[in-house]
Amino acid sequence: MKRVRFRDPDGEVRGGRWTTRDGEPLVTATAGPDGRVSFVEDAFSPDEVEILPPCDPSKIVCIGLNYADHAAETDSEVPDRPKLFLKPPNTVTSHGATVTLPADKERVDHEAELAVVIGRRCRHVDAGEAADVIAGYTCLNDLSNRDDQRIEQNWVRGKAFDDAAPVGPVLATPDEVPDDATVEARVNGETRQSSTIDRLIFPVPELIAEITTYLTLQPGDVVSTGTPAGVSPLRDGDEVEIEVEGVGTLRNDVRVPDGNA
Repeated sequence: MKRVRFRDPDGEVRGGRWTTRDGEPLVTATAGPDGRVSFVEDAFSPDEVEILPPCDPSKIVCIGLNYADHAAETDSEVPDRPKLFLKPPNTVTSHGATVTLPADKERVDHEAELAVVIGRRCRHVDAGEAADVIAGYTCLNDLSNRDDQRIEQNWVRGKAFDDAAPVGPVLATPDEVPDDATVEARVNGETRQSSTIDRLIFPVPELIAEITTYLTLQPGDVVSTGTPAGVSPLRDGDEVEIEVEGVGTLRNDVRVPDGNA
């Protein structure tokens, strides 16, 4: 199942399913404006509604250098334990939103990632039980301001600027996503990144076990699992697509403020 949050044509926030009818995508509401179960299944084309982020995280825990080919392209050593950093809630933006990048930067890169959405409050999760705390999967673009990331230790300017984590469009239940699901980034239709999640250095269960050794994860929190090789700078007017097999495609346009190339 693929769950979706959206704002309907009347401006009400609804919950529902992302399905298809006659080969065309369809958003079917299963919750009314008050969040209660809707007994009338209103159906909309995705173009008729505003797709919202599929979750409301208190934090996004990101993993750096979790693909060997990305470590190689950055001249970095493969880490001996998961390399963790945080993105706060201000970074979250939705499928279809126009993302304005920080001004006066030479390089802001896309990073295509499989994102894990947590389903219940958890701490000290054993890797063998990690599946019990996963609500599902979505797509995430870990937008990265390299100018500042290179010169700061905590990566606040580099990773935590507004709208630095487009996420969506749906929450796919775990059965929808293959163990070797493809992760891709396309810019203006050109494939820039392409890999599979079975090439993660630290797989999802190990990531959850390591993170919950130190942090309590809340329902809706996100673990973004790392990006493969092929990251590249974005330019004004670019359309970025992040696709995870079994989830779908997250699309965003990019705006660069005047004075940036």
